[in-house]
Amino acid sequence: MVTSVSTTDLAHMQAALSLARRGLGAVWPNPAVGCVIVKDARVVGRGWTAKGGRPHAETIALAQAGAAAAGATAFVTLEPCSHHGKTGPCADALIAAGIGRVVAAMEDPDPRVSGRGVERLRAAGVAVDVGCCSEAAAEINAGFFLRIGGGRPLVTLKLATSLDGRIATRSGESQWITGPSARAAGHRLRAENDAILVGSGTALADNPELTCRLAGLEDRSPVRLVVDGHLRLPLTARMVMTADRRPTWLITRSGNDPERLRAYAACGVEIIEVPMAADGKVDLPLAFGELARRGLTRVLVEGGAHMAAALMRHDLIDRLAWFRAPLLLGGDAMPALVSFGADRLAAAPRFKRLAVAELGGDLFEYLTREDPG
Repeated sequence: MVTSVSTTDLAHMQAALSLARRGLGAVWPNPAVGCVIVKDARVVGRGWTAKGGRPHAETIALAQAGAAAAGATAFVTLEPCSHHGKTGPCADALIAAGIGRVVAAMEDPDPRVSGRGVERLRAAGVAVDVGCCSEAAAEINAGFFLRIGGGRPLVTLKLATSLDGRIATRSGESQWITGPSARAAGHRLRAENDAILVGSGTALADNPELTCRLAGLEDRSPVRLVVDGHLRLPLTARMVMTADRRPTWLITRSGNDPERLRAYAACGVEIIEVPMAADGKVDLPLAFGELARRGLTRVLVEGGAHMAAALMRHDLIDRLAWFRAPLLLGGDAMPALVSFGADRLAAAPRFKRLAVAELGGDLFEYLTREDPG
């Protein structure tokens, strides 16, 4: 690992990290990687993982650099891959191009790579430094790493509430608690996640489309997930009626009416059946394991209070994206989460802030779950 980083290396790696973030939500099941190739203090190649996970960032940057890659330095946000998949190893491509030095933010924990890319590069005479901006790189691909190491995607709970943590008035009015800037940021979150999930209650109450409606990012709409153990979602719901155009997955418990399931499938809805939990509902840990097996790395949860509480109860919330409006709705308004069994402060899930921003008159906080240990 590197012990010190030059200001030049830091600047180029930060540029590579910025490129990597462009792939979030669009590259699953692969990690989002950025690459910058520098020759004689000039950037000669740039790339980030393409939609669907390939070509890889290094391949794109090398193609742009051409002959200028010989003797250049490649700044990569993740260790170049060393295994053969649908494309050849990026480590081999860097070697073949004559790259003289590789600066990698961190090693890839994927067991198919896990240091082998670095070893291959060094064996070929390429100088390799690892560790520049490793924390930032790890945060970008936290979902990919959790899918590889933990068997489930990273889960972010998005909340838009009043100051006192309410998501709707007592009559159910919720549009709009937060302002236009906060709503736009919420749509950007959709674009940066592989999938967006709601429970059947929210799907029935709001009949949402769950798409990204930011100008220029309409094609970045995530997979739409509905947890519906009893198949309450009507065939006339917007998500069902547009399932032939936008990927829509219905997560339900096994043993439901096969005719009803076939009707959803005929509309283009993908059915994911998981065993029933002891409480008669969908087994959420098993469901998220199935999502990981299908390649999802990042899931954004948008509702509602019962789904949020159920996920918290199963310790499945990794991040909070909390938009807070400067208004109060009172104790008879709808809470962001219903009870999930936190009887003691010591047992309450704790989070730490990663970022805070003002969005118009609203406040946005991005938090990560603290390690209970």
